[in-house]
Amino acid sequence: MKRIIGTIITTLAFLLAAGLTSCEEKHPDLGTDTIPGELFHACYDIFTEDDIMTRNNPSSGYIRQMWNAYELTTDEAVSGIGDEGIVNYCFNAYDASHPLLSAFFFRLYEGISLCNRYLQDYQSYDELMTAEVRFLRALHYYLLMDGWGNVPFLTGDTLDNAVRYSRSEMFYFIESELLEIEPHLSPARAKNSSDPDYGRVDKSAAWLLLARLYLNSEVYTGSQQYGKAAQYAAQVMFSPYRLNTTVMGSWSAYQMLFMADNGETDAAYEAIFPIPEKGMGHNIAGATFFLIASSHDADMVDSNGTTEAWGWNRARSDLVAKWFPSDDVPEAGPKDFAKAACDDRAIMDSRGRRINNEDLGDFKAGFAVAKYNNYTTLGNSTISAQFPDTDFFLMRAAEAYLTFAEASARQSGGIATGDAASAINHLRKRANAATKDIYTLDEICDEWSREFYFEGRRRMDLIRFGKYGGSSDYQWQWKGGSYAGRSFPEYLNLFPIPQAAMNATPGLAQNPGYR
Repeated sequence: MKRIIGTIITTLAFLLAAGLTSCEEKHPDLGTDTIPGELFHACYDIFTEDDIMTRNNPSSGYIRQMWNAYELTTDEAVSGIGDEGIVNYCFNAYDASHPLLSAFFFRLYEGISLCNRYLQDYQSYDELMTAEVRFLRALHYYLLMDGWGNVPFLTGDTLDNAVRYSRSEMFYFIESELLEIEPHLSPARAKNSSDPDYGRVDKSAAWLLLARLYLNSEVYTGSQQYGKAAQYAAQVMFSPYRLNTTVMGSWSAYQMLFMADNGETDAAYEAIFPIPEKGMGHNIAGATFFLIASSHDADMVDSNGTTEAWGWNRARSDLVAKWFPSDDVPEAGPKDFAKAACDDRAIMDSRGRRINNEDLGDFKAGFAVAKYNNYTTLGNSTISAQFPDTDFFLMRAAEAYLTFAEASARQSGGIATGDAASAINHLRKRANAATKDIYTLDEICDEWSREFYFEGRRRMDLIRFGKYGGSSDYQWQWKGGSYAGRSFPEYLNLFPIPQAAMNATPGLAQNPGYR
């Protein structure tokens, strides 16, 4: 891994010197003729660019790897693509040689090394840019802590002087970083793509990541911090960012969050950290292109607004059950399916498909998820017929509402009432779903799925609710490699440290349970 990280920096330096980055066209407002500006944008571009080292491995994309690891291992998604490691994800059967986990792990360290390079050379260049880079580094470390627990802590470009941080040590580092940089970030301000700062983080991003950190504190450190989770979630809820409640034509307010003009409509004001795409093909198959193309096939009556329909990823039957628990499911296209579910968020296509996932290789074995598309709300043409304009909202304000509700419920005997129930009802009203005065923790867990399915976070929520590895009696199809679902060991709540990292880093200990 030392050689890998070193290669990243060497390659990046070459790209910057050769002027081969695409930062100028994406961020014209920050003087990209300077090396600090180039490196600053590279820290953001890690979320959208293909592998910086090879430039020819679209499957290594940040969002794609995060999605695979956090969705295919849960009750929400299965995939029929034959890539090595996909079936292992679907069966919760990964080990230290898992190629996709290794790709995700090293991708996160690629981002960290870029941030460290900027901070080493240009920390005093611009206070705001430095605060943003530190946030991005904290986010990478957060995903490493959440996924792997005990991981190397880098202060430079390589692992030569890296130290192994325990999960709790990493928690307190991330917490201190976010608290320290928050005063130096831009004030919270909802933006759309016409704003030169669209796609950059501000104070609300720090608040939301702190809320997520504190909500999961018991998992990470053994200590509950639900009061702080609710506090920072409330700061986001009362910030200029807001839930999109605008309806455009036949498109629901929820659907608008995942469409080609989501950066231009009122949907943008929900996006606390949007990852801009805009149809230029700079990420061949890593973000919304992957999410749109992989979730549709050529037989679907309603296309996805692009020329691509790969027929890979679809819903597990257990996700469908969040809306139709009795299997009395209509055969309908996305809009009629949502109407039958009495919830605008149930954006699926069941026509000609089976609800159960008995054959992972058959895209018809499972309902298609049409949540993401490349259409505009007004029917205007997009930039490209192949590459989507749809931005990926990595962090959006809706998370704060469910965080507040759950954190409040956990401080009140496991029941959400009053303001906590109201927070959930805001999301359900937006989706034209029925509201309630009281929600249990199990209902809140289901609500996380209804609101955020296929957005790359489900694994974290199942672990926090005690419904993942270990003695949990919550089952889903193919959980643990059994079609009926079966429990798997609790040690799988942490991913294995990649063998390549173990081989290259003396003193790095493998997570318990893995050989």
